[in-house]
Formats: sequence, C-alpha cells, structure tokens
Amino acid sequence: MSAAAARRRKQLAKKASLSAEDGGDPVSARLQSLLESPDKSEESAYEALQLAQSQVRRAVKTGKYDDATKTAYEVSVTLLEKMGRASVASQLLAQLIQVLNETHTACTDEWVAKFGKLDEAYRKAVEADKTLEDEERDRLGRLHLQLLRSAVKWSDTLGTVRYGHQDLHELLGRQCWRMAQIYQEEDEQDAKAAAAHRPTGDDEDEDEDASIPWLRCEAVTHLSLAEKPEVIAEYLKTLPAPTPAETKMGHTCPSAERDALLTRSVLVLAAVENLRDANILLRAYLADIETRDIPTLQKSYTNKKDGAAPSHVIFCSMLLRICEKEMKTGPLFNWLLKSFNSELSVMFKPDVVKAYCTKIGRIFFNIQPPPSMMSTLENMMGGMGGMGGNPMGGIDPAMMQQMMAQMQGGMR
Repeated sequence: MSAAAARRRKQLAKKASLSAEDGGDPVSARLQSLLESPDKSEESAYEALQLAQSQVRRAVKTGKYDDATKTAYEVSVTLLEKMGRASVASQLLAQLIQVLNETHTACTDEWVAKFGKLDEAYRKAVEADKTLEDEERDRLGRLHLQLLRSAVKWSDTLGTVRYGHQDLHELLGRQCWRMAQIYQEEDEQDAKAAAAHRPTGDDEDEDEDASIPWLRCEAVTHLSLAEKPEVIAEYLKTLPAPTPAETKMGHTCPSAERDALLTRSVLVLAAVENLRDANILLRAYLADIETRDIPTLQKSYTNKKDGAAPSHVIFCSMLLRICEKEMKTGPLFNWLLKSFNSELSVMFKPDVVKAYCTKIGRIFFNIQPPPSMMSTLENMMGGMGGMGGNPMGGIDPAMMQQMMAQMQGGMR
C-alpha cells in the first residue's frame, strides 16, 4: 500500500470515528473538526458559523431546545476565545437570543453566568484584534450593546426579577459607559472629524447608540436597576464639576452632566422603590464628589435673588427625605418638582425624566396621572423610559421649613 493510500485510509477512519461519535451526522463531525482545528482563519470561522446555525435550527425544529441553546452557546465561546472572531460570533449570539425567546427558555442563574462569560470573551476578542478598523470596532461595540439589551429584555420576560436580572443590567450599564468613554476619547483626539459624524442624541433620526449623553444616561439607568450605586458614584467621579454657566439661574444650556446623571439615577432608584441604594449613592456623592459648600447650596435653593440655579444634590436630598415621609407630604413633593422644573426641563430626554417623577408621585403619594396616560406610562416605564406629567400644588411654608431642617440634620 502506497503512503498516499495509507494517509487517505487514516483520514477516512478518523472521519468515520467522528461520525460515529456524533450519531453518524457529518455536519456535526465537520463542525467539531473545525472547532478543534488550529486554523483560526475567517474562512474557517464562517464555515463553523454556518454549520452551527444549521445545527441550531434543526434542533429547534425537532424540539431539542436544550441542544439548540447549548450548541449556540458553546460554539460562540469557541469562536470568541479560541478563534478571536467577534464579528462571526455576533451572528450566532443573535441567534442564541432568538432561540432563548422562541423556546421560552427560563432565565436562570446559570444562564446569567454564561452571558457574563460571553461578555468578557467578546470584549477580549475585540480588544485583541489589532487589524480592526475604527468603524468596524465601533460596529462590534454596538452589536454587543444590542446583544446585552436583548439579554436584559429576555430576562425580564422569562425571568423572576422585575425589569430584568441585576447582573445583566450591570453588564449592559458598564458597556454603555465604556462605549461613551471610547467616543469621548475619539472626539478629543479628532474634534473636527468627530463633529462631522458624532450625533448628540437630540434628533430622533440620529443613532442614539453613538450619542455620548444617551449612552451615559443608559449606563446609570441600568446600573441603578442593577443595584450598583457604588459603581455609579465611581463613574460620576470621573466627570468634570459644574461650570458657572451650568449653575446660573435660568440657564438654557443642558445641566452639568455629572449633576444631571446623579439626579437621573436617584429618580430611577426612587421610581423602582429602591430608596436604600438612592441614599447610598447620594451619601457617596456628598462625601467624595460634591465640592461646593452644602449649607450654601441649601440656602440658595429657595433664594430667588442670588442668581444661582437650584442645586441637583439638594433636590435629590429633599426628594428622598419626602419619599421617606407619609403620603400626606404629597403637596411638598409637588412644590419640589415645581421648584426644580427649570432644571428637569433641560436634562437629556426630559420626557423620560418626567415619567420617572410621575411614577414616584403615584407610588409614594398616590398622585395619579391623567387616565389617558396611565397605560402609556406603564408601558414606557417597563422599558425604563416614557413620558408623563406631574400635577403641581401649593406648599405649606411650615412644612417646608421643617423638612429643610430635617434634611440639614441628615447631611451632617
């Protein structure tokens, strides 16, 4: 027997052995061969992707749901960790989310841990690939955001935690902040080019995934739902202090980003009735971030003649103190919103901010929005966004003085 014939015979024997191990399925055998091969080329990765997608579709069609999700997950991990092909893996990951929803696979702690592993592997694969152009790296980052958003939505629908699993919210929040930082560095390096392509997020037709303000708002929102006030505080610490223009009475520019993100975080936490973490965040902000004199800010809040806009940190402090009181403090809540309306109106996506305020008023003070808005508010809040209004009422001066005294005592 010639050497060529011997090699051919050995190859056929190995193929037969693999087919036997996979129940005689040549597709499974070929897929396994590709995944075990030292070849990391894009061609091999795409072939493995196509075979895996075929296996997943067949498993779903035959009712083998566990096999379908297992194949999608394991092949995705291999494409990321061994072959470093994030672009290829992103297509299989999209199919994984689709299958998890279609097959009504429950969100378990095991699956949440798997998404944590996928998140880490995906980011490492993108970072390690030095051949990627900036536009492709940007595209892969956005695909990762879409994956994590879909995972959060799946965990909300098929999990046991309202609004979605906290660990998945944390993954999404961190990725949003990470993308915002990347865009900011790009803008600083090439401000002229950035101004030509980087949207602000104010235009509804713009891609919000490329908007720094939107990404940071999304980050603190999801980190609030993840119950990670300490992470929010660490992120806020990296942002600049308010400028004189941003703290001037009647300013038309947006509020200082650091202050606005604090307020948004506190509103989200209060809207989901998590006053514990809202207080943790506020205390951390007062201790490590806020550099202005607190007693001065307190006096300025009700002083209409000092030329200073009402302070975000004082608003948040008063809001939390009011929410901890009895429902009869509803008029004080109405006054607080009215006194701070000028700031709420210039925050990013003010309709979403007002939806949080409406939700807080309904939960803590039984202040009902108009009937026509009720279902809309609930639907939008389910996705942590929406629109709403808040009724304004009068305020008893004695109640105001008492509350300010209590707040001042709590800050010492």
